[in-house]
Amino acid sequence: MDASTAVSTAPTNYLLHLADNALILGQRNAEWCGHGPIIEEDLSMANNSLDLIGQARLLYQYAAQQRGQGATEDSLAYFRDVPDFRNYTLVELPHTPPLAAPARADRDYATTIVRNFLYSALMVLVWERLKASPDAQLAAIAARSLKEVHYHLRHSRDWLVRFGDGTDESHARAQAALDHLLPYTAEFWTPSPAETAAQASGTGVDVAELRADWNALVDDALAEATLTRPVPGGYITQGKQGVHSEHLGFILAEMQSLARAHPGATW
Repeated sequence: MDASTAVSTAPTNYLLHLADNALILGQRNAEWCGHGPIIEEDLSMANNSLDLIGQARLLYQYAAQQRGQGATEDSLAYFRDVPDFRNYTLVELPHTPPLAAPARADRDYATTIVRNFLYSALMVLVWERLKASPDAQLAAIAARSLKEVHYHLRHSRDWLVRFGDGTDESHARAQAALDHLLPYTAEFWTPSPAETAAQASGTGVDVAELRADWNALVDDALAEATLTRPVPGGYITQGKQGVHSEHLGFILAEMQSLARAHPGATW
């Protein structure tokens, strides 16, 4: 591989970071299938999940092409273990507020909406930048993904405002979800080795440069939703460096079990 080729190809681990985020959040959102608060939202969340998993497939295919040695999109999704995944901790968390009482429902839609909003607000900025990546294949994936994530952001923002500026209960649930989830976004701004390598090659994005724009998107929505932004601080999670919460293992066990029980099977 000559120098010009190296500069125009995104690092494999950077592609896996992007793919893992999309796959794990897609898997989480798919848990609403058949359980949505209304039929329209059941379908919307299913479509959101399919969009994310479609993005993950394109990225895994490209990463497998780079990795070679028989790697496939399926092997990257189904046959890597918890420490190998490079997704944000935010996207692997369950749909429940912290310390939820046993009597509460397993899924809290406000938690799902707040997470989707915080993540989508970042990804509209990331994909917009990556459209101009010198890596032509990554730029093409970014252009396609950007169209989808614009809808994800609009959908989650609309519901965030409905919850925040709605009833006392919906406001309280949205505020509790925001208080719980916003601290996890501090991980966005701490570069991982894969992100640093992609930035150095010119193929990736310096996410720290997006922070002001992301804050503007978030603050504008919170003001309209009459929600209060919690004070930042606390431990910064390191999911994109392979240090995950206990929740990722349960997601992978459910998601990967069939492929691992029947390796090489096709249908």
